[in-house]
Amino acid sequence: MATERDRNNHGQYSDRIPPEAALEAFDEREDRGRPLTASDVMEHLDCSRRTAHNKLNELVEDGALQTRKVGARGRVWWVPIEAKAESRPTTGRADEGETPPTAVQEAMRTVDLPGSGPALEARREALLASYQYLIDHPTARKSDFLENVYPDHPAAFETDEGWWNAIQPALKELPGVDPPEERGHIWNFLGSDRFTPTLG
Repeated sequence: MATERDRNNHGQYSDRIPPEAALEAFDEREDRGRPLTASDVMEHLDCSRRTAHNKLNELVEDGALQTRKVGARGRVWWVPIEAKAESRPTTGRADEGETPPTAVQEAMRTVDLPGSGPALEARREALLASYQYLIDHPTARKSDFLENVYPDHPAAFETDEGWWNAIQPALKELPGVDPPEERGHIWNFLGSDRFTPTLG
C-alpha cells in the first residue's frame, strides 16, 4: 500500500516544490540582509520543517545559500555576499590608502572612540579593519575579531579585552552591522549593494 505523501495547504505535494521556491522567502524580506530560519521558510512555503530543511540544504549545496548553526539547536541561512566577490578588492585595510564609501566615512566621523592624536587615529584604523573583517566574514564572533584583527591593529591597547571594549560599541554604529542581541555572540554584516565592500 502506498504511503501518503505530504501536501501543503494548496494541495501541492511537498516533494514537487522546487528548491528555488525557498529563495522567494529571502527575496520578499523587508530587511534583505536578515538571515532566515527554517520556520520562516516553512511559513513561506506552507510546508513541513523536514521539507523546508531539504530545500534549504539543496540550496546550500548549490551555493545559492550559506548556513550556520547558532546557539545549541538553532540554524540560520542567508544569501552569501561572496557571490559579488569579483567586485571587491582583495583587501580593504585603511593602511593601504583605500578610502571607505561616503556612508562609512560619515559614520566613522561620528562614532565615539577614546583617545586623541596618534592613539585615536590608530583606533579609527582598528575600527575600519574590524569593519572590513566583518564584511569579509559576514558572521563573526568576538573571538574572531580578537584573533584576526587585534594582533595587527592593537591601537595602543595593552590587552585585547580593553581593545574590544573600545572597538565594539563603535562597530555597532557602522552601516550594515547587526550586533549580537543581548547575551548573543554572533555579529552579522547585513550589507546591501550600497555597502558591499568597496573600501576603495
